[in-house]
Amino acid sequence: MFVNGACGLATAGATKDEGGSQLSGRVAFTYPAFLWYELARIFIVVSTEMQSVAVGWQIYEITHKALDLGLVGLAQFIPGIVLFLISGHVADRFDRKKLMIVCCAGFATCSTLLLAETLYQGWNHTRSIAPIYAVVVLLGVVRSLNGPVSRAILPQLVREEHFQNAVAWHSTAFQGATILGPSLGGLIYAIAKGPSAVYASSIVAACIAIVATTRMVTVTKARARDVSMKTVLAGLDYIWKHKVVLGSISLDLFAVLLGGAVALLPVYAREILKIGPQGLGLLRSAPAIGAGAMAIWIAFRPLKGRVGWTMLGCVALFGVFTILFGVSRNVYVSLVALILVGASDMVSVVIRATLVQVATPDEMRGRVNAVDMIFIGASNELGQFESGLTAHWFGTVPSVVLGGIGTLVVTGLWAAMFPQLRNADELVASSKS
Repeated sequence: MFVNGACGLATAGATKDEGGSQLSGRVAFTYPAFLWYELARIFIVVSTEMQSVAVGWQIYEITHKALDLGLVGLAQFIPGIVLFLISGHVADRFDRKKLMIVCCAGFATCSTLLLAETLYQGWNHTRSIAPIYAVVVLLGVVRSLNGPVSRAILPQLVREEHFQNAVAWHSTAFQGATILGPSLGGLIYAIAKGPSAVYASSIVAACIAIVATTRMVTVTKARARDVSMKTVLAGLDYIWKHKVVLGSISLDLFAVLLGGAVALLPVYAREILKIGPQGLGLLRSAPAIGAGAMAIWIAFRPLKGRVGWTMLGCVALFGVFTILFGVSRNVYVSLVALILVGASDMVSVVIRATLVQVATPDEMRGRVNAVDMIFIGASNELGQFESGLTAHWFGTVPSVVLGGIGTLVVTGLWAAMFPQLRNADELVASSKS
């Protein structure tokens, strides 16, 4: 049995009729706290995605080295690895809403520092990437706390029976912001002919997120504040014992670690497809278009039955579409491939998020999500470094193609190694994994 942190929510949220049928595929939006949470999430993702486009284009414009793009991911990943035990414990011991406000302020601070650094270099006619990397490391510190906090607070906003719907719409909102953010970032960069206006826009978006977070009302249960090595390591212990959770998050780790091509999109936009910063924004947005569409589909058509095989199959498709993008020289084919990459990836995102959140007691969610965020961070940020490094060694196109092939191999291995994941049937809370 698992305790849902939202079980004490006020009845202002969703209800069921006497026959037990749910309101609709939009049931999560009947919870006011969920609405404010998603508004804050949208603006903070738009802020960070605009910033990411500007950082990537700015660095590549200075150095023209794919390896330097990979180092951006590494710089964000290292703080998460160092701090994940602390951030998870903090998320379980302090007010998560206040921590979210602190994180939003941290993101705004990073954008402010990038703006100041860019203006300073412009006035002094210098071009250095070292200050950019320094801010990116600070950004990694903020993200190491924001990840477990923002994920752990979500189950406090809706009841358990509506959580898969909330995850689907949460993913939709996230992907919508991931579409809007890079598109705006690339457009503003092109119009302003530089990153300064992008960083200024990121500051504004982060401030709006702070305001939205302050309006969010949550009902929390008392959580113990004792600190010991056992409590700090509880998240690792929980995931190790629950093989379905371990298999799902580790599959996502290695699939995206090998198959991710996001770090190399500036190279594709500038040298292979030759579509400039505006085109880079479109490439960055394309996976989110596919993911958002898939998330909406899942919101209205929840995943039921054979979810393990569904997840494995979609991760394999992720690898296939990554290979297609890698070999494409046509911008339209590349965009379609990236859209399909996002759509296939979203299925595993919803399955993993639902498994982890519903099955984890509220008092442990921060620590479990901190561990999960390390897997996600490894697949994303460390994946960027892997892509940049292999592109430096073998070339951009071989790097992406080999990554897609690696994803297919990993999928086959995980299907054999984790029968609990392979045979998972329903996304419901269970006392056994």
